[in-house]
Amino acid sequence: MSSYTNRREQILAELDLDDQAVFDEAYAAAGLAMELAEIAYRAREVAGLTQAELARKMGTTQSAIAAIESGARTPTVELLERLARACGQRLTISIDAA
Repeated sequence: MSSYTNRREQILAELDLDDQAVFDEAYAAAGLAMELAEIAYRAREVAGLTQAELARKMGTTQSAIAAIESGARTPTVELLERLARACGQRLTISIDAA
């Protein structure tokens, strides 16, 4: 299990049942943004970089990285490509059957 998943579960454990339901509904509605947030977080973690270090390598700010990783900002394909390169990785995109 990833650190991202562990953190999500930790946050949920701290919420009461009503707030958990609201969180789950919002998480599902955010779908793509949250999936991209997790991908960005995992890439950075695998690269062993802090948000500030990744931001420097990408020529952006730590707050921009935080916004992507929280799902508050949905990254473009170009930004994801820069992020992957800064992490020493390669961006791949696929479409899978539903």
